[in-house]
Amino acid sequence: MKNIQVIDGADNCKYRVFAATESEFELIFPNGADLEFIEDFLDRVGEELGSEIMDAISTRPIEKEDVKGIHGTLFYELINVKKKFYPNKRFSDDKRGG
Repeated sequence: MKNIQVIDGADNCKYRVFAATESEFELIFPNGADLEFIEDFLDRVGEELGSEIMDAISTRPIEKEDVKGIHGTLFYELINVKKKFYPNKRFSDDKRGG
């Protein structure tokens, strides 16, 4: 299993972490990517398959104190704000520091 942190546009900053199977993770984060935007994921795999995968993952939340690493970050509602910083969909793309 791999851990995915979901970051959305909410004001509360309660970013959840969920467990994904290896195959689910590869569909969300192809070609070694470690971040993705939900809009791009759904465009790539289709609404039906994307919804099935996200529904399955949503049944596997992990409490933050139990997280042993984050393998991928999935952005919701932030494509217009964050995508410019991650052209290769790798966390290391963002060179702004901090």
